[in-house]
Formats: sequence, C-alpha cells, structure tokens
Amino acid sequence: MEEQKKRMRRANGESAIYFGKDERWHARVPMGYKDDGTPYRRHLTRPTRKELVDEVRRLEKQRDEGSARQPGKPWTVEKWLLHWIENIAKPVVSENTYDGYEVAVRVHLVPGVGKHRIDRLEPEHLESLYRRMQKAGSKAGTAHQAHRTARTALGEAVRRGHASKNAAALAKPPRMEEDETEVEPYSVEEVQRLLLEVNKRRNSARWMLALALGLRQGETLGLRWEDVDLDNEYLKLRRNRLRPKYAHGCSDSAPCGRKAGYCPDRVQTRRETKNTKSKAGRRAVPLPGPLVAMLRSHQGEQEHERKIAGDLWSKSDYVFTKPLGGPLSPNTDYHDWKRLLEDAAVREGRLHDARHTAGTVLMLLGVPDRVIDQIMGWEPGGAARMRARYLHVPDHLLKEVARKIGAAIWGAPETTAVDKNQDNGS
Repeated sequence: MEEQKKRMRRANGESAIYFGKDERWHARVPMGYKDDGTPYRRHLTRPTRKELVDEVRRLEKQRDEGSARQPGKPWTVEKWLLHWIENIAKPVVSENTYDGYEVAVRVHLVPGVGKHRIDRLEPEHLESLYRRMQKAGSKAGTAHQAHRTARTALGEAVRRGHASKNAAALAKPPRMEEDETEVEPYSVEEVQRLLLEVNKRRNSARWMLALALGLRQGETLGLRWEDVDLDNEYLKLRRNRLRPKYAHGCSDSAPCGRKAGYCPDRVQTRRETKNTKSKAGRRAVPLPGPLVAMLRSHQGEQEHERKIAGDLWSKSDYVFTKPLGGPLSPNTDYHDWKRLLEDAAVREGRLHDARHTAGTVLMLLGVPDRVIDQIMGWEPGGAARMRARYLHVPDHLLKEVARKIGAAIWGAPETTAVDKNQDNGS
C-alpha cells in the first residue's frame, strides 16, 4: 500500500496517476493551455485504479482528437448562439442569410433549447423542439430552417472545442412532403396570356425576363443599363437587389409609434445591392429578339418618364424603377406579380414559379444542360440537383413517351383509345 501511495511520476505532458489520502485514485491529465497561456490539467478521481486508467485514456483520446471540452465555464446553447450569430456568422454571410439565422435563433432555438449546456445538448432535445414548433403551427420548412441554423452554429462550436459532438447533425428534422406542394410550371398558353396583360403595364419587360429566362427577383431588380447590351443581344448579371431594412429616424422623445419600416423619418440600414457571390451567378444571358424589342421600348418609355418628372426624378441607372425613378422595392414587385396573375386570369403561383417555367421551357426546347446551367446561374457541382428541382416534365410529354414505348414493345399504334373516341366526336 505504501508503494501505491507514492506518486507515479510521468514525463512532461503525460498524465499523472496517484493514490490519495482519501483512499481514492486520482489523475491529472494535461489538456493544453488556458487563454492566459498557463497549462490546463483536468483532475479525475475514481475508487479503483482500473476505472481511473480507463477514464484517463478516454479523456486523452478526446484531447488528441480535439473533441475535449476546453477550460472555462461551459457555454449554454443560448450564449453560444448569440455569440456565433453576431461575431462569427454576421461578418461573413449575406444579409439575407443572416436574417434567416437571426429569426431561427431568436424566435425558436433560444426559447426552445437555450438553457441547455452546449456540451450536454442531445439530438432528442432538438427533435422535441421541432415537434413543439409544428404543434404550435409552424410549417416543416420553418423547423428545417431552425435545424439548419443549429447544425451550422453547433458545427462551429465543435470545431472550436466547445462541444464534443454536433447534436443537430444527429437530430432528424421533420419530413417536408406535407408542406411542399408540387410546382407546376405555367404552360405556353398561360405565358401567352400573361404576355398580353404584361404589354399593358409599365416595366413590362421585367416579367418576361422572369418567364423567358428565369432571372431571380433580386437579379432583375438589381439590373442596370450598363449591364444590358441590346446591340449584341445579351445582358450581364453581377449583382442582386436586397430587401430594404429600416431603423427609426424619429427621436426617442417623440417616437412615431409605428414599426421602423413605416416611420416617417425612417433610415435605410441596408445597402441597395450586393455583388453576386458565386461565379455561376455572375453570367451572361442571351436575349431573344422579342425581348430585345421590349427592352428598347422600355428604355424609351423610361426616358419619357424622366423628362416628365423633371427635378422629381430620383437619378439611378436601374433598368426597372419606380414611376419617379429609384429602385423598385421587392415587396412592391411581389404584389405587382400577384395583380398580374389575377388580371391575366392565370392560376395563383409564386413569383419564383416563373423561374421553374423558364427552366422547363429550356429543357423542352432541347437546350443542352450546360447552356441551361449558365442561363439559370447554377454551380457545376450542384447543377444536376437544381435541374431535378426546377425542370419539370409535363404530363403530355409523359403520355407521348408512353405511346412510343407501346409502339416499340407491343407494336401498338401510337394512338390511344381516348384519342380515337375524341376523333369520333364521342
């Protein structure tokens, strides 16, 4: 026993194991250094030497793999999320991405799992949160946004040694099928009805850029005349129009009592545009002849509006502007789209469905995948996945393929019984 009580010396950097006066086995495991540069050792104690050695080896493995908890008070999920979003994510992500993260953190993650210690958060805690969100009325997509935010934030915590595992990477988010409605692109006939109505409106070319070429809303509203080459019939996409964000401009002593966006003295806190972040997004897009004619006509109409407005005109180089100049608001643009659908007697749809329509038309015209990818602005690595999401095979094309299969295998005529009845007028 005397021999057991003697401290078992180890070389520098190795764990020390010894039997203490309290009749228990103890160990001091070197774990690195604290923020002030002093060595940090973790103290362990167990009733038997075997139990202690097993625990020491487990901790040494975590240390060597970089997954052991670092010294200092453990982070709570709330503290880490608030630190991550403001100091780590905000400086490097786009404004829109930050807004999505901020809502997920503030509205869902902090109230739902914020009190847990980050190193003790389990996948089940997050899965329970997702279920509670849906019971409270949130869609599966909202739970997915919270899940993606948690996965990104906790992944950074693991990389920095604040947690040994990413609970969100192990958690299962809810299924999306119930919330997702299958996108049905607009037919050629519907696009033609929209074209007839579009020609009655100002900024008419704006909608045809979406329906014919699949330009995103931000790309279209951020387009400047310097990006458009009508003589060579193409345009260059290199920036996106951002959704405006405002702060109150009224004084604290005389608040307006409204939301910041409706404050009479509101102050714009977000830049108007940002450069397209991906190489694929910065692209040249060919313009069909009729669209070139529409843009030439639009250019003349805009110049006429400018002359009539005189000093009231807000000078800018945007292709699509307000009646008195200045960039279009994405919110106004959205409501204009809804009114366009209603006036053209075309079924309800998202503005983004126009992008699905354009991609599908390109596919039906037999445009090579590589060219579709460039027009749509898809990255090479994810282009196949995006084509599967955006390019839709219409029912009539599937029926045509079925007829050809019947003729090839069974020798059946490529006319169905339904077609024969229609030919007979029945």
